[in-house]
Amino acid sequence: MSRFYITTPIYYVNDKPHLGHAYTTLCADVLARFYREKYGKENVFFLTGTDEHGAKVQQSAEAAGLTPLEFAEKTSQTFKDAWSKLNINYDYFIRTSDSQHEKVVQDLLKRIYDKGYIYAGEYEGLYCVGCEKFLQTDDLVNNVCPLHPNQKPVAQKEKNYFFKLSAFGDKLLKALDDSDYKIVPDGRYKEIVGKIRHGLEDISISRAGVSWGVKVPWDESQTVYVWVDALINYYSATQFVEGKKDFWPADVHLLAKDILWFHAIIWEALLLAAELPLPKIIATHGFFTIDGQKMSKSLGNVIDPNDLVDEFGVEATRYLILSQVPFESDGDISLKRFRERYESDLANGLGNTFSRVTNMIEKFGRGRFKQGEGGNQFTAGVASAIESSLRNFKFDVVLLAIFNIISSIDEEIEKTKPWQMAKDGKENAIELLLDKWGTMLLDVSMYLEPFMLETTKKMEDALRADKITKADPLFPRLNKK
Repeated sequence: MSRFYITTPIYYVNDKPHLGHAYTTLCADVLARFYREKYGKENVFFLTGTDEHGAKVQQSAEAAGLTPLEFAEKTSQTFKDAWSKLNINYDYFIRTSDSQHEKVVQDLLKRIYDKGYIYAGEYEGLYCVGCEKFLQTDDLVNNVCPLHPNQKPVAQKEKNYFFKLSAFGDKLLKALDDSDYKIVPDGRYKEIVGKIRHGLEDISISRAGVSWGVKVPWDESQTVYVWVDALINYYSATQFVEGKKDFWPADVHLLAKDILWFHAIIWEALLLAAELPLPKIIATHGFFTIDGQKMSKSLGNVIDPNDLVDEFGVEATRYLILSQVPFESDGDISLKRFRERYESDLANGLGNTFSRVTNMIEKFGRGRFKQGEGGNQFTAGVASAIESSLRNFKFDVVLLAIFNIISSIDEEIEKTKPWQMAKDGKENAIELLLDKWGTMLLDVSMYLEPFMLETTKKMEDALRADKITKADPLFPRLNKK
């Protein structure tokens, strides 16, 4: 039986949902919808959630006058609300404060500890609270963490428990060579291979001074390092979510490139130590910049996906976010370009073309259309190309292929001028054209369904009606909203 298990990172509750979070989660949602259609809903598991432990959450909660759990619950809900607003249909939302998750974390680490891969030691070095990450000298840029340049790394010296990451370099290389797990795109695969060959050092997997976290099962004076706790969520969900026991290993971990180290090295080494199967694909996307600048709270250029939905609507927002940049690349976006793409691709493109075709069908007569399912002569080859692109995380390529079909319809309308053909008495030729365009648009609705479910339903309902009439605008022009 074919199954598909896809995950996003669990998002840290010290932040609120932003465009980067939305992009990753929308990519996962599209793939989950695609595979549900292929394998059946019960055979797909789409997991997302929030990462709720650690020093940063504890500090933020204290500053807000809340307990860490109260703070986590409040922020976790903002992610749930944002994903609901974006029509993201996950199967389970995991929280690392869930007692069921905490038990799996403890059981798994105890298993690794009993196998001799965890030992007591003393950590002395730098720690970035912003990343919740121990830093090496070569991680620093101008003596600070490059991702949190306004936060000075904290010098720490404390008793910790260490994981023997150094014992897994050759095993990780062999697993990659044997395709036990894959890292895409290729540039990031090479990056990870280079880091492994450079040599891996043992890592601290516990904290002595952080009370908000999962207790180390053999030493309750320590809590599990927040990243280790978080990574185990991908496995823990399959252990306690009803009906998902057989879904491990994950088919795809989707994530941004800044957390590749944790997902492509530390997570796999922990799984090897526990003698568990490895996830099949680690798929990493690039960063967004806004008008050429890095997203930053201090610059005030962080884009809230909720604001995009308020301006463009949910369907358009999903399209605009996923069509802007190739998955594997960094990309620059702007609200100005979002507005331009809305008008060109959605209002004038899909919306206007669909309105024109349904209007001509109403005028010149035509019955219901039959979906071509990608095999008709007008869109031959598109279905297989779309499936291949989706499997390779080329969401922008899929959308471009779909919108090329729409453009070809619009160009042919302008070329053939059915309104003039009607004056010339060419009814049969008009009917052939309308049959072609209606069938193509029905196929467009099928291809677009994982991206824009509500829009495609409107298209299908209109084209399958007993009496087809001119459709209401799918995407009203922005200046009319």
